[in-house]
Amino acid sequence: MSENPMLKFVAIGQDYPTKRAADLRAQDFAEIAKRYAVEKAEEQSARCSQCGVPYCSTHCPLHNHIPDWLRLTAEGRLREAYELSNATSTMPEICGRICPQDRLCEGNCVIEFSGHGAVTIGSVEKFITDTAWDEGWIEPLVPLGDRSGQSVGIIGAGPTGMTAAEYLRAQGYDVHVYDRHDRAGGLLTYGIPGFKLEKHVVMRRVKRLEDGGIVFHLGFEVGRDATLAQLREKHDALLVATGVYKARAIKAPGVGSPGVVKALDYLIASNRKGFGDDVPAFDAGSLNAAGKHVVVVGGGDTAMDCVRTAVRQGAKSVKCLYRRDRANMPGSQREVSNAEEEGVEFVWLSAPEAFEAAEEAISGVRAAKMRLGAPDASGRRAPEIDPGSEFRLEADLVIKALGFDPEPLPQLFDAPDLSVTRWGTLRIDHKSMQSSIDGVFAAGDIVRGASLVVWAIRDGRDVAEKMHAYLKAKASAKAGAREKVAA
Repeated sequence: MSENPMLKFVAIGQDYPTKRAADLRAQDFAEIAKRYAVEKAEEQSARCSQCGVPYCSTHCPLHNHIPDWLRLTAEGRLREAYELSNATSTMPEICGRICPQDRLCEGNCVIEFSGHGAVTIGSVEKFITDTAWDEGWIEPLVPLGDRSGQSVGIIGAGPTGMTAAEYLRAQGYDVHVYDRHDRAGGLLTYGIPGFKLEKHVVMRRVKRLEDGGIVFHLGFEVGRDATLAQLREKHDALLVATGVYKARAIKAPGVGSPGVVKALDYLIASNRKGFGDDVPAFDAGSLNAAGKHVVVVGGGDTAMDCVRTAVRQGAKSVKCLYRRDRANMPGSQREVSNAEEEGVEFVWLSAPEAFEAAEEAISGVRAAKMRLGAPDASGRRAPEIDPGSEFRLEADLVIKALGFDPEPLPQLFDAPDLSVTRWGTLRIDHKSMQSSIDGVFAAGDIVRGASLVVWAIRDGRDVAEKMHAYLKAKASAKAGAREKVAA
């Protein structure tokens, strides 16, 4: 009997792909670590315990077949590993790069609980699909049949919209995707920096969809170029998958001063420069950290993207101001560690009280120390001001990274019948995933609020199934009506 290739976690230690030295990687926007060599991927996959109840899979929103493709990788059966990984995810190599595995699959790995260090699932996932692209194993998107008599319109070319478009096109529908930006991908393209997700990785996914017959209408704003009702008239079903882009505000004196900017404006400008676009606000310095003392307010992954971008742009200093402590930070702990290695200073348990401006430009942030009090409604200990603890930080650029809320879609889309919740997210029937307007579906962050890319993909997969059922029923009813007339 051949030796079991798995359960090597006792003899083999956890080993992530080697990161480039912090001083070197801080000079460019390339990803900070390359993928495994084949032998290392096989070795690390072999650490999997193949446990009977795979918590890694159950804690993955996509319920990826993680232990199975780890075993296939360990056995050198990479093409089969890719096919299994691809069966549940439209973007496994993207999730492998940007999912917070420490909070999801790897954070729930059984051998992590035993003290041996989790299997490096995300790094293996990235390796499998990058290899598949290199080897030509990524098959073109070919419809299973011809349902082009029915068309689908998708508003938003982010991960939810792209995923739904892929599944619906695979069923044979005529699929059109509308997006306000000049490139598809949503925040994958313009919100996430290249050092976490190089842009060719996203663009090759977009090209595969285009080559499969999906039509992208870029630079298209619903409400300006067409109302929601006009698009609904044009298509047999619509999906709203816009995500959430409205920056949460800071209520403090001086917040409107020049030099206090929104995180997404800052990140979009940086990513556009990476594409070689003309970005006047960057060139003029208002969205460029070069030579400046930068303060980023916030503690999520967007804040980490901003501080690490500022380092690469040549900031004099970069500080992250967060009102809770490290243990209560919503962002990935790996991202915090990467930022610290690159020279970012974290000012924990601190919040801004005012923004000082001199000669029409930001000059500093007045802040106060915080302490954690009683738990709030979510169960987290609520921060409260520690009296008499005020201090000042020098700042030439302040970036607000407190998260995102939904834009007012009923007004923007000229669709007053589109119902929203008290949080501004779209209200849906969770069984059908339809909004308050018949045939108009909604999914992703615009329904659940700001969340993870892996949840966006899951929502795109789920809503595609609901839309397929709706469209089949619609086609069947139409065929039945024709038969009655003919009879």
